[in-house]
Amino acid sequence: MGKHFYPGQDKLNGVNLELFSEGELGEIHRATMELFQDPGIRVEDPEARQLFKENGCDVDENTHVVKIPEYLVNRALQLAPSSFNLYGRTKENTFKQSHKGQVHWTCFGTGIKMCRYEGHGKFKTEDSVEQDIADCAKVCDWAENIDYFSLPVSARDWAIKGAQDVHETYTPLVNTAKHFQHIDPVGDSMEYYFDICKAFYGGDEEEARNKPLFSALLCPTSPLELGDNACQVIMKGARYGIPLNVLSMAMAGGSSPVDLAGTLVTHNAEVLSGIVLAQITQPGARVWYGSSTTTFDLKRGTAPVGSPELGLISGAVGKLGHYYGLPSYVAGS
Repeated sequence: MGKHFYPGQDKLNGVNLELFSEGELGEIHRATMELFQDPGIRVEDPEARQLFKENGCDVDENTHVVKIPEYLVNRALQLAPSSFNLYGRTKENTFKQSHKGQVHWTCFGTGIKMCRYEGHGKFKTEDSVEQDIADCAKVCDWAENIDYFSLPVSARDWAIKGAQDVHETYTPLVNTAKHFQHIDPVGDSMEYYFDICKAFYGGDEEEARNKPLFSALLCPTSPLELGDNACQVIMKGARYGIPLNVLSMAMAGGSSPVDLAGTLVTHNAEVLSGIVLAQITQPGARVWYGSSTTTFDLKRGTAPVGSPELGLISGAVGKLGHYYGLPSYVAGS
């Protein structure tokens, strides 16, 4: 298989996967709009609740529940761009992320352990450290089939010292010329991340906003909650021009309904609520429709990311991204 294929053609080597018709996607959308009214979305951050309130949402300050009207969702989807560039440090490492465009590949994590090879048949597992991030970034820089770098492991050696997430931003940016997606961002540190990006452009803030070297992935809390950190990452990222990957990690049978369609409604509400927050913060904010949603293994109490159900859900999420005219990001292939 070549480096890229075109999902807009809906075919890969003769295989055609159509999980939902346009009518069925419309039913999922309508069910999501109903869910936005009853029970609504819990929003933990007071600044975010105020923004929702100023934009016509019903907000209960006692329960922190926000009810989002359909017109606001539609306006957010109209404002969100259908394509945007992901900038690397070099022109050849900059590419366009588009609705129904080319498929691009990245690594994913974030793990906390590394397996050290010590000789034939001998391995040692230990905590990952900052140098491991640097080494992984260099491998990503070399690998032609990886288009941008996501944090695969964490800098556990900075966990006690502090500023771990800042080191996990700086280290990839100096060890790969490719775009970096921070998948464990901290809302309180978004200014530091942006300052690192701005330093690359010699302190030119406008250039850093127009051509951000990194993007941020944030997860709503399933079921149906935007936590404090997620809200702060969304709002600050939108204001700084940082592309935002709003990615649900619902677990069918655990934190969402056991059936695929029901899980997609929960998933859809979580992702769309984050996208709405991004657009009411900064109209035109660059966003993905994201997913690492999978099933919940009721027997073992785990979330198997390699399960067949994840592949089905990812395929369905890709169709929802098409339905809404947004670039999509899914786990697995």
